[in-house]
Amino acid sequence: MCNFNQQSEENKTLIHLFMEKAAQSIGGANFLLALIEAMRAQKPHPLTFKACKIETPNTIITWNKIVFKDKFDLLNEILISHKSSEEPDFNILNHDNSKKRKSILNMVKTLAPIEFTVTPKDENDGGGFNFKVFETANEEYVKLNPIFVSMFFCSAEFTKKALKYEQ
Repeated sequence: MCNFNQQSEENKTLIHLFMEKAAQSIGGANFLLALIEAMRAQKPHPLTFKACKIETPNTIITWNKIVFKDKFDLLNEILISHKSSEEPDFNILNHDNSKKRKSILNMVKTLAPIEFTVTPKDENDGGGFNFKVFETANEEYVKLNPIFVSMFFCSAEFTKKALKYEQ
């Protein structure tokens, strides 16, 4: 998931276009990279912040719901097990253990309504952008949004590669 070179060409293009548009909508690539690095510097993980907000000198990211530690731990476990996956479009519900599958489904139901909003502090820099945790979420198939993963779990180097990607 966090190895840009192992993404499918379709995902590389999608991530590149989104990151390019996202950077333009908040004032440029440096503002986006500064936000991602500020998010990485937060301890514990920024998703678990009660304030649901992270600020840099130029940008703000907010979200509408706290992610509790048990849901974050399960999400992190899923991501770690697929971090270097050759199959970036994996279904996170693919588990033989029905108890584990049920807990993943409960996590999905909890996290699905969360929406992230990134806005520049200066209105002249752009209108900002939004994204969600899941790209697809139903009873049989759940796919994580690659933008969410890249913003919260991948390195700033991943975003740099995405911004420089040429088709």
